[in-house]
This record gives sequence, C-alpha cells and structure tokens, in this order.
Amino acid sequence: MQLIIKLIKNNNIGSQNELAYMLRSYGVDVTQATLSRDLKALKVTKVASDKGNYTYIIPDNNDLHDSMLERGLNSVSMSQQVGFVSIDFSGNIAVIKTRNGYATGLAYDIDMSKSPLIMGTIAGADTVFVVLHEGVTVDEAKQFFARFVPLDDASRV
Repeated sequence: MQLIIKLIKNNNIGSQNELAYMLRSYGVDVTQATLSRDLKALKVTKVASDKGNYTYIIPDNNDLHDSMLERGLNSVSMSQQVGFVSIDFSGNIAVIKTRNGYATGLAYDIDMSKSPLIMGTIAGADTVFVVLHEGVTVDEAKQFFARFVPLDDASRV
C-alpha cells in the first residue's frame, strides 16, 4: 500500500487502470478487485481538477498536503486549487460553496478532522453544509476552516 500512496501523492492519477499500469511498471501486478479494496482502505477519494478531469487524492491528516495539490499552489491560487468559492454563516451552520465536484472531498476532510467544533457535514456537488456545535463563534469557525480553505477576500465571512 505504501507504493500506492507514493504514486497517488506524486502523480495525477484519474483511474484504477492508470494506477494499475503504474504499479505494473514497479513490478506489482494487482487485480482490479484488490486495487479497489486497497483504495477504499486508504480512504482515497477523487476530486475534480482545474483541468476538468478527476484525480485521486489521499487524505493526509485532513490537511491539504497532498504533494500534487502543493505543487499546484505555486502556479494557481489556493482558492482555484481546492475549488473553494465562498463561506457564509447562519447561526451554528456554515455553508461552504465550492466548484462543482469539490464539496464531497472537502466535507470528508472536515469530518475526518474530528474537531470538537463540528457536529457533522452534508455535501452536495458544490455545497457543504457544516453544523457547528452550539456556542462555537464565527471567529473560532473561521480559524478552523482556514485549515481547509483560503479565507481571503474571495470568501464572504
């Protein structure tokens, strides 16, 4: 599994066939069923890239430190790279708007943080509803969300 992690973190891989081909180049022959189980065990997810295709990422302790994403931050603004559009608050609910296809991955990262500030998330294609625990202030929530999205002039916080 370490080789799968290395390949996904260092390459833009969009399908199991691509990954299986890369594994074969390292002398590892794997069936589609085994590869599927391994990807599930690693909690690999697909996100839309800014080129319109999809690519695998591996959650890295819920920080967006996947090396593929880090490389993109040098040439593309963070908001474009992670698909973030805006964030608004209403009471103990945060509504995060993303580009189409990015919400599920973002919700997953937020959920996996197991933050005591967050009760849970619901994701659509381009929107994440985040329920905050009672008493969490907007400033506390902003500080938490800054781990996942760029909170700058593009956000409406």
